[in-house]
Amino acid sequence: MRCRFSDTLFRPGSKKKENSLDTQALILIGVSLYIVLMMLIGIWASRGNHSLADFTVAGRNMPLWLCTVSVFATWFGSGIMMGAATAAYEYDLLLMVGEPFASGLCLFLIGLIFARIVRRTRRLTWPEFFEARYGKVAATFAAVSDVISGAIWLGGLLFTFGVLLQALAGVPLAAGIVGGTVVVAAYTMIGGMWAVAMTDFVQMTVFVVGLVVLLFVVLADAGGWGAVSAQLPANAMRLIPLEHTFIDWMQYIQVWMTLGVAAVASSSVIQRALSASSERVAQYSFYLATVAYVIIGSIPLLLGLVASVEMPGVEDPNAILTELALSHLHPVLVAVFVGAIVSAGMSSCDSILLAGSTVVSTNLMPLVVRKPSDQLRLRVVRYTIPVLALGGMYIAFNATRAVQVLIDSVSILLAGICVPFFACFFWSKANRTGAVASIASGLVTWQIASTYDPLIPPDLIGFFVSFAVMIVVTLATQESDPPRPLTDIDGEPVALENRL
Repeated sequence: MRCRFSDTLFRPGSKKKENSLDTQALILIGVSLYIVLMMLIGIWASRGNHSLADFTVAGRNMPLWLCTVSVFATWFGSGIMMGAATAAYEYDLLLMVGEPFASGLCLFLIGLIFARIVRRTRRLTWPEFFEARYGKVAATFAAVSDVISGAIWLGGLLFTFGVLLQALAGVPLAAGIVGGTVVVAAYTMIGGMWAVAMTDFVQMTVFVVGLVVLLFVVLADAGGWGAVSAQLPANAMRLIPLEHTFIDWMQYIQVWMTLGVAAVASSSVIQRALSASSERVAQYSFYLATVAYVIIGSIPLLLGLVASVEMPGVEDPNAILTELALSHLHPVLVAVFVGAIVSAGMSSCDSILLAGSTVVSTNLMPLVVRKPSDQLRLRVVRYTIPVLALGGMYIAFNATRAVQVLIDSVSILLAGICVPFFACFFWSKANRTGAVASIASGLVTWQIASTYDPLIPPDLIGFFVSFAVMIVVTLATQESDPPRPLTDIDGEPVALENRL
């Protein structure tokens, strides 16, 4: 029998598997210590929170290295990591394309054409751009859509957190979801953006190390990539539809449009550009994060493909990464790997909570309280965090597939927000009437189409309708509703040149 590499390198002495209870104990101890560390970082980071801007966008002083790590960490959650491995294990083309390639495109697009202008505005949220160009109605639509999208995304991440602890530590799924929710909400409330960014750095360090170690050991045990690839089905790594049918191509386009294009309007990632210390830092942090995302994000795909050969017939493909860890790593390293997945999950959850609560405070609260003070807005940001966390927790209890939840979370942005978002920055004729009509028609069409079984994905139908309505209504109302310029925090028009 071939001796496994992990036995010789990581299991000196006895080659018997340690008792599963000992492994679970190590995992629980490691996760507990890790959670304590995150809380301490949150408390330490809270010292710099003297204003609303400090809490929500780190005082717009985030350096390149920290901004890059935070962008990457925000986008690359444990739901993506485990979901991508599951997609590869099941040879699910659409989800394999979505992660990391379509999401990597999203980061690149933000860096290429949005980051400099976004940072130039010195605002706190992207729905403020809508308010400047399209008025309060469009901004309210945008804010509500963004908060709902974030809550769905958060639910997928919390679901992954629960699956992880259930598979590796024997913790009931519900307890894992609730525990993860409480911890992330707590340190985000305490420290704000500085806490989120600093914990992102620690989390991504643990995450990258854990993922690389697992890949190294698993490939060594499998006899190398050559031995694995020889046993894969012929089309296992094909990244375009195998059948050139209309339905297949529409679904394929939907994945690229949702994760690669519509997701540029996600508050959690736009908030990083707003937090950068300069326009140059904002842009280059997204370029660097794109490279890291595609490279590191390909590792779960490779692990899923290896598992499809080495471990066929796994009962729960959602937990394929944890099955690999248990089969190939020493219990101490299993605990490290669990820390890596916990890290990835927390790094996305805290970003979603902070971004969503900032949108509520900045764009929705003024509908109830006229001209609220910065101190009131800061309190609303803090206390909205646990409310959003509860919403995400509810969604987590009803989730089944992490990556599919992510795609669902972006559908609302594709159907109703994507078109006016791009027009806000690129079409000087875009006006309030066109934007409101575009958002409303896209969302309504999406919901109506969802009740049937159309050949084209419902959110993509909503996008097409939103696009057509935006153009027709805008051009028809130029005289009655003249376009307004994009302005910065002082109400001055924002220069749109030098965006690349």
